[in-house]
Amino acid sequence: MYLISYDITDNRIRGKIAKELSGYGQRVQYSVFECRLTEQQYKELYQKLVLLMREEREGNVRIYDICGKCERKLSTIGIESRKMALDKEELIII
Repeated sequence: MYLISYDITDNRIRGKIAKELSGYGQRVQYSVFECRLTEQQYKELYQKLVLLMREEREGNVRIYDICGKCERKLSTIGIESRKMALDKEELIII
């Protein structure tokens, strides 16, 4: 899994980056996506982001590679955590 965040000043580029990321993963916060990618998908997405960022002078895109062991340690506090807890309970009941 990859955690990808961005801080982009240009509205046009920010919109294009968000649209591109939405095709590869799930938005978990306004400028943060979780993406489960194969190596090929990662390379493809990385190249697309590089091309989009050529025009951006101030912002950045940050990509964190989250290993499977670390992903299991992920915790969420708030509305999403309640949804995840309900999902886990449903899985246990079934």
